[in-house]
Amino acid sequence: MTVLSVLAGFLPAETPVDPDRNEARRWAIEELSKPQYAEAKPSWFDKLVNDFLEWLRSLNSEGPGLGQDWTWPLAILLALALVVTAVIVVRPRLNSGRKRSSAAVFDEETTLDAGTFRSRAASAAALGDWNTAVVEQFRAIVRSAEDRTVIDPQAGRTADEAAAQLGRAFSRSQAQLDEAARLFDTVKYGHAAAEAGHYETLRVLDSHLATLKPDYQGRPGRGLAVPR
Repeated sequence: MTVLSVLAGFLPAETPVDPDRNEARRWAIEELSKPQYAEAKPSWFDKLVNDFLEWLRSLNSEGPGLGQDWTWPLAILLALALVVTAVIVVRPRLNSGRKRSSAAVFDEETTLDAGTFRSRAASAAALGDWNTAVVEQFRAIVRSAEDRTVIDPQAGRTADEAAAQLGRAFSRSQAQLDEAARLFDTVKYGHAAAEAGHYETLRVLDSHLATLKPDYQGRPGRGLAVPR
């Protein structure tokens, strides 16, 4: 008994077991058109990579003087070109992002005193506007230090700079000041949503700093007033 006769027992009677050329071609087309074969096809990226690898291999066969010594230097040059492109294009964007990571404390130069900023913060808190309350309360902290001549007034001072300068004057409060600056930045610059607890933390810090005498024992920072 042949293999074909065995298979014939499992196939419908009308299905030809020994097809001619045209019938076999039709079967192959129908079989390959099934979804599972389409999903198994390589993607455009796979084709691109394969074409590139084939091109590199072709360099090894073009003439007796070209061998693997030509392929690897070319691959290294391509890698170096990608690195240089990343340094030229990406790094400046990262640096500019770092420069904008901390927002200026005051939108514009103003003569408002710390008490006014505290009142603004309290009014915003009463309305449940915690974002405004946090921003105004942090400004009250910085302006209070300027009013007390703990730090000198400085145009365009960022929250990070203010925290560093105040931390120099009030060394034991450096961690709280750094956290206050991060909170200010995420609300003012990062557009994060503040909560009642955030405002209360800044309010307590403001009250605490108002009772302290500067020790100027923290890390050095520019913009400090001369100790008195």
